[in-house]
Amino acid sequence: MQQKLQPIFKDLVLIGGGHSHAIALKMFGRKPLPGVSLTLITAAKNTAYSGMLPGHIAGFYSHDECHIDLRPLANFAQAQLYIDRVVALDLENHKVLCANGLVVDFDVLSIDIGSTPATVSVSGAAEYAIAAKPVSQLLEHWYELIEAVGENPQEPIRIAIVGGGAGGVELALSMQSHLHRILLQTQQAIQNLEVHLFQRGTELMPNYHSSVRHQIQQILTARGIKLHLGETVCKVAPTPHRETKEIFEIKCESGLTVECNKIFWVTQASAPEWLKSAGLETDEQGFILVEDTLQSQTHPQVFAAGDIATMVNHPRPKAGVFAVRQGKPLFENLQRILLGKSLKPYRPQKQYLSLIGTGDERAIATRGIITLPPHKLLWRYKDWIDRRFMERFHFEKKSDIMSV
Repeated sequence: MQQKLQPIFKDLVLIGGGHSHAIALKMFGRKPLPGVSLTLITAAKNTAYSGMLPGHIAGFYSHDECHIDLRPLANFAQAQLYIDRVVALDLENHKVLCANGLVVDFDVLSIDIGSTPATVSVSGAAEYAIAAKPVSQLLEHWYELIEAVGENPQEPIRIAIVGGGAGGVELALSMQSHLHRILLQTQQAIQNLEVHLFQRGTELMPNYHSSVRHQIQQILTARGIKLHLGETVCKVAPTPHRETKEIFEIKCESGLTVECNKIFWVTQASAPEWLKSAGLETDEQGFILVEDTLQSQTHPQVFAAGDIATMVNHPRPKAGVFAVRQGKPLFENLQRILLGKSLKPYRPQKQYLSLIGTGDERAIATRGIITLPPHKLLWRYKDWIDRRFMERFHFEKKSDIMSV
């Protein structure tokens, strides 16, 4: 006979609607704990799925197709949902402090807020460049840009992407692809568009195998994207111009100066200051250091997953694939700590399949030292994987929620 769980009366608070938390919420909905009050605090009502975001920018997916609506998900998990921005933690008194004055008590806390590109160290970047995160702001600027190009396709347009990692490369290819289609539809020459990609190092996508880097550089060059490798951007500033629209200057330490209409910032990720100020142990970039159990090194009642966490024993790149894989072990250990059970260690995989979209409904596949060149079949496979993941969070009707 199955033993009945006794109510335990504890407050579990999740900060952020990242991939790991989305999966954990889904699993809490399927397997709730009696006596546990579950709360989700997130700055936005929906969260972008990173795997489909470049495809959305390229025009292949709608906004809804690549965003998880956190409201029905929280409802399914029977979680209290607060749309607010966390500004501080009082770990001694177990309280979360939010921008609008909300204070939430917790017994166990989990943080999955992703990361943001670091702009503070570059003069003018925070004011004049468009950060890749938060995604909602990036998309707002992107929608404005494609509308402006559609209305005035005859006007030359120059955009810059600062950061030559996987995110910057996919953004450059996706943006160029979408804007090229607009120009071709309006019978304007695609030469009206210039795309510049800046990378501090001499190699693009440094976390990937050399075979991937070589192929990516060939694709970007063939597409006419202007590469500025080994160039460290040191200043971004508006420049006086005879045209009515605003023009910005990108200045590099080498002396290179490039004028652009829009600058998108996709550099090394960083974390908000309030994590370190709270007393949590962090790495040099401010990410929470966690053990194999996904617990904070210094505060065992605090868990972290996704980009905001750095596993001490198993450091991995900040990539969505790891956030997705952490969802289940995070859920299991949250349940175990609430039940007073011992926690289970999680070991992320060393090698993983990476499918990189090239903005033209093709994708590169890479795993370890093996790399397959861009192909439509690889894009279809990536599309199948991504849509299958998103189907887990479709709650169209109440009956759908009950049957998930």
